[in-house]
Amino acid sequence: MQNQPTAPSTQEEGARIQSRFESIVRLTRSISANMGNSLRQIDDINMQVRLLSFNAQVQAAKAGEAGRTFAVVANEIGNLSTKTASVAESLAAQTSQDIRQLSEVSEKLASEVSGNRLVDLALTNIDLIDRNLYERSCDVRWWATDASVVDALANPTPEKKSHAAKRLGVILDAYTVYFDIVLCDTNGNVIANGRSERFHSAGANISNATWFREALASSSGNQFGFQSVHASQLVSGKHILAYSCGVRENGEANGKLLGVLGILFNWESLAQTIVESTPLDAEEKTHTRACIVDRTGTVLADTRREILTGRISLEPLQSLIQERKGYRLVDGAEGPQIVALAVAPGFETYSTGWYGVIIQNTTAARKTA
Repeated sequence: MQNQPTAPSTQEEGARIQSRFESIVRLTRSISANMGNSLRQIDDINMQVRLLSFNAQVQAAKAGEAGRTFAVVANEIGNLSTKTASVAESLAAQTSQDIRQLSEVSEKLASEVSGNRLVDLALTNIDLIDRNLYERSCDVRWWATDASVVDALANPTPEKKSHAAKRLGVILDAYTVYFDIVLCDTNGNVIANGRSERFHSAGANISNATWFREALASSSGNQFGFQSVHASQLVSGKHILAYSCGVRENGEANGKLLGVLGILFNWESLAQTIVESTPLDAEEKTHTRACIVDRTGTVLADTRREILTGRISLEPLQSLIQERKGYRLVDGAEGPQIVALAVAPGFETYSTGWYGVIIQNTTAARKTA
């Protein structure tokens, strides 16, 4: 598969809904701030009115009988100020409670929308991985029956091995997702590879490689071997996934095992493209991490590029794994976070069993909001 599918429009709609809820949260905070400022201004005005009323009463008292009427007015102004303060205090109590409840409800809804959207994105990422890798398991089983491959192992003359290498090179020209294809005898010796001008693997022994041993132990050409993400010296230390299949006599599924064909998949060209293309806006990407992890929590693909060096603790996420997808609000090292997880759904008969994980720092989101 050469091209990556575009993200479903439902994810774009989810982003729009999330944006609306975040707008409600922002408006709620703005209303609360404006109301607080207004009430503080009322308090300041009332304080000034009380001072004026007090000063007027003092001056009226000094004026004696002539100031009695003015004293009544000053006293009423003071009473009015007290009533205004009482009304303002009551308004503050009522509105602060209402605004607090509205803020809690809107933030909860925003978290739910955001969490569900991130779960959908995590599921899309891991589903794309499974769908793409299913094809790799098909490719290796088909190419292991190629006549040139079978002949090179049945009669390993220089001419047969050279012909097999050329044939593998033709295949690689049509499938740019592979670094190389290698052909090994039953002892694990590489006798031919498709990109010999780039990778000098012929003559290497890979008998300890997991993908080789799994294919060697297979009972049929319908089975395949696999080795998860690792740096391979066969391709100058680049990260690969390796798929393998036993090459059997006459290309028959149940024929005698002659050797093993291994295809070395360019892992980062698929996985990094998928996680880095997660449909998040530019601002979201500054506080969101998208990754693919295996069942041990080892990071296999990551927008932070901590491939094989990073680790996600899955212990707090076991309930999500049991439910196969979901999200949790957690206290992370960088503050409150939404952690969304989706288990690989599998495609046809294939599944990696890995997890799509997206972690979003909600504190950063609120600051930018």
